[in-house]
Amino acid sequence: MSIQSIQDLEGMTLAGKVVGETLNKMLTFAKPGMSTKTLDDFGYEILKSYGANPAPQKEYGFPGWNCISVNHEVAHGIPSNRVILQEGDLVNVDVSAEINGYYGDNGASFVLGRDTRQLTPLVNSSKEILYKAISKIRGGVKIAAIGALIENEAKKRGFTTIKNLVGHGIGMTLHDHPHEIPCFADRTNKYRFRKDTVIALETFISTKARMVRQASDGWTFKTPDGSFVAQHEHTLIVTDKDPVILTANNGV
Repeated sequence: MSIQSIQDLEGMTLAGKVVGETLNKMLTFAKPGMSTKTLDDFGYEILKSYGANPAPQKEYGFPGWNCISVNHEVAHGIPSNRVILQEGDLVNVDVSAEINGYYGDNGASFVLGRDTRQLTPLVNSSKEILYKAISKIRGGVKIAAIGALIENEAKKRGFTTIKNLVGHGIGMTLHDHPHEIPCFADRTNKYRFRKDTVIALETFISTKARMVRQASDGWTFKTPDGSFVAQHEHTLIVTDKDPVILTANNGV
C-alpha cells in the first residue's frame, strides 16, 4: 500500500509495533522442552491484548496463530503439541497480524540454547544481510537490484538464497503490491520500489538449498536436502532516504 494519510501512517505504525513486540517476547519466551503450540499460544495472548487478529488465520485459514518452523522447516510451520523444542534447534518465528484494518509482518530465526550444529554464522548472516539490503532501499531502486545484493552477500559468506520464497508489499492486506521481492537477481522483475509504499522485506539464507518444497500438510515449506535456512523480516516504509522500519522494536 501507499501511505496517503496520517491515519495510514498511524495505523501501519501501530501494526508494526504490535507484531514487533509479540515477536520479541516470543523469542525470549522460547525454551527447550516447550512445544511450538505453547509458544504460539503465548504469542496469541499478546496479540489479543492489543485487539490484533493473527493474519495467517484471518487471511488464509492457517491452523495456528503464528508460523513456527523448526530445523529443516523453512516457513509456514504449523504449531503443534507434538513438536517439542530441543537445545540447538534452528527455530523461525513469523508473526503477522491485522489491527484496525492495517497489517504488520516480521520474523526471525534463532538457535535455541547451545549452538550444537554451528548455525550461528547462518543466523547472523541472514540478519546482517537484511539490514544491508534495507540500507540500500530508496524510491526508484530496482527490486531486482536488492535481490542481487542479498544473493551476492550470501554467496560471499558461503551460503545460497531460496528462490521460491519472497518478500512482499503489505498494508491493508497481508500480501500487497509488489507481490514478489526476491532474494536473488530476478531479471524478469522490472519493478522499482516506490516512495511512501510499505513492504515486508525478507531474507531466506540457506546452507545449500535453492528451492523449498511444501509438505503434505499443505502449509509447511521444507528443504529437500536437509539444508538449514535462516529468515529475518522487517516491515518498512520506503522513502527517498533511509526506510522507516516499523518493526524495529522486535529485537532483531
